Amino acid sequence: MPSPLPDAYHPAPLDVSSVELDPQVSELSELLARHVHDVWARARFAEGWSYGATRDDSRKTHPCLVSYDALPDSEREYDRHTVRGTLKAVLALGYRLVAPATSAELGESASDERTAAILQQLQGPPSPDLQSLVELWRAHTEDRWAPYPEMYRRLASRLVERGSPLLANDAASEGLRYWKSDVRLRQLEALALAKSGAPGRANAILMELKREGHLDAETLGILARTHKDLAEAASEPGERTRQWNLAHEVYFEGFRLTGSSYPGVNAATTALLLGKRELAMDLARQTQDACRKEYEDLCRSSGDVYYALATLGEAALILGDEAEAERWYREAIAVGQGRLGDLSSTRRNARLIAQATGRPAAFLETLFRVPRVVVFAGHMVDRPDRPSPRFPPEAEPAVKAAIAERVARLDAGFGYSSAACGADILFLEAIGARQGRTNVVLPYARQQFVEDSVAVVPGGDWETRFARALEAGSEVVVATAQRFASGAVFYEYANLLLLGLASLHAKMLDTELVPLVLWDGATGDGAGGTATIVEQWRRFGYQVEVIDLRKVVGGPSSTPAVAPGARVAGDNGLEARIMAVIFADVVHFSSMGDLEIKPFVDHFLGAVADLISGSDHAPVVGNTWGDGLYFVFNSVRDAGLFALDLCELMARTDWAAKGLRPDLNLRVALHAGPLLSCTDPILKQRTFTGKHVVPAARLEPVTPPGMAYASREFAALAAAERVTEFSCQPVGRLGLAKHAGTIPVYVLSRTASPVSRS
Repeated sequence: MPSPLPDAYHPAPLDVSSVELDPQVSELSELLARHVHDVWARARFAEGWSYGATRDDSRKTHPCLVSYDALPDSEREYDRHTVRGTLKAVLALGYRLVAPATSAELGESASDERTAAILQQLQGPPSPDLQSLVELWRAHTEDRWAPYPEMYRRLASRLVERGSPLLANDAASEGLRYWKSDVRLRQLEALALAKSGAPGRANAILMELKREGHLDAETLGILARTHKDLAEAASEPGERTRQWNLAHEVYFEGFRLTGSSYPGVNAATTALLLGKRELAMDLARQTQDACRKEYEDLCRSSGDVYYALATLGEAALILGDEAEAERWYREAIAVGQGRLGDLSSTRRNARLIAQATGRPAAFLETLFRVPRVVVFAGHMVDRPDRPSPRFPPEAEPAVKAAIAERVARLDAGFGYSSAACGADILFLEAIGARQGRTNVVLPYARQQFVEDSVAVVPGGDWETRFARALEAGSEVVVATAQRFASGAVFYEYANLLLLGLASLHAKMLDTELVPLVLWDGATGDGAGGTATIVEQWRRFGYQVEVIDLRKVVGGPSSTPAVAPGARVAGDNGLEARIMAVIFADVVHFSSMGDLEIKPFVDHFLGAVADLISGSDHAPVVGNTWGDGLYFVFNSVRDAGLFALDLCELMARTDWAAKGLRPDLNLRVALHAGPLLSCTDPILKQRTFTGKHVVPAARLEPVTPPGMAYASREFAALAAAERVTEFSCQPVGRLGLAKHAGTIPVYVLSRTASPVSRS
């Protein structure tokens, strides 16, 4: 017997016509509308649906399977209408909606006033400087910040902008402990990790966001970047190709969903690198159309058009239209005057495209000329008591002209030098006269250096010119706080820093590094002088440009000799040597129980001891206390390779099988500088100590677990000595422990063997 027909259905929703949503709840409706769309889209993806220009139920394609921001206004309004109706129904039923406190509402207590002030400070403009952000983070308390996810979002975003991704990751990670599903915090955590040298961890976060249906430009853009980074780091050809393919797929998807030129040109470039030329050209044509509209919009709004112009140049280059590419690139260069980092990045991309097309564009090298980086050393003006003339004061005009001529011929735009009276200051003045940028390295404290190397020659106004050179410098680095021993070690260290910092800068700008000296060709007056520098630079494989002082001033030169690089005994019989240092610390050691101590000693410390005994890069001195490890090495090469071995030991060992925490790990930090060799009267063994131990000790507590981070000094020495087995990549500035300020830091990674991208 058939079931009786149901009564006629008469929908009777609550009457919400008189319910008004206050402005804060209206903001909530937008967040919930976005959430509703994401829930719907994730369910469709899980059922096998995908994006399609039209809805097709048989093929399971739908045009609304895009990010909320990419939806047509009508579709977004549909979601908003649904949410607003639901919220009004909640209020009509007698419930209350209480929004979390915002900066506008805070003020009921002193702490709330402080929170409101912090939010306002982080909102900007102007954005706080890095040191202010570091101090703000160190002074914060979780109980005050936890209710306000916007505090974490704003701080993490500002820290990324200011070049401190490690602290940004800390802020985002803490925020996520309280707001686990916050999309923006997860994006910021991933971006910070990607910029900190951890693309694998960033990739995992972004893949999860993508699986949840977050297909916005931010998520896809950072995700594609992590695949590119993983491709660059891959040592196996198959893995490298796989990652390049994944990068291309994500860029392609981002372009399809957003229509933005940024993913478009990257999708075209990665297709070209993968040998998909027809697809690359098709994408380049589509990118041109999108970018021209973006460019017009930016022009109308007086926005920054540099990247739009560069993108149009790249698209034209992919299509083989060199004339159009050159036109767009010229406009980009005109707009980007002084933005050398951007120009250098554009040049790298252009070179990559030209190489992949098999049509090297000769105009690129001329068009994107980046001035050379020149690192300089040379003789001081003769002291009055010098027994035989070398650089007499009256020769200054001739020497000045010779240096200026060579600097111009080399097209020097960046100069690295010390600032002793004579050749150093003349070089810095020559770079300044060309409107170039100078960087000065002093071997030790300024006043001591002035007494030793500036205020030693009557006349010439050298002290005033020294002060002017330092004031004009882009950066002044003091290699060692004070001269704590006699001898040449401080000059040798400063000279290595000069060469290394210049090398790092040239690499960043993708330009040529030229070592230049003013030298009389003689052995010199002692270790650490110009002759020593020339010998050292040549030993590292550099071609050194020489301005022959004898030809400039005429006459014989002096030849008293001291063996280059000789160690010189310091005060109190202590010997100063340039050494590399590792500080490492076990994460979560304080939470171990007493029963874990024996397996820790047997298996963890035992494994480290075995690593040392079997290593070709073993430390010359080692020590341990509780969970801390301290190692000293003869070279940055040995220290870097041992640090990477240590990280790999931690990653590959099954610590749980040995009765320890499964996530047992180390924080590893490195530095290099002059240390004093002595015998420890307590341990009765040889050790090395001094102020250059401190940077590694302060860096270690703020280093991410499982990675090796180094000071800029360590990275500079590795660059100067042309270490090839590992690379030091900059990851921004990091606030040191114990309020020791912020320093530039680098992450170490093994150098992958060159592999073709095609």
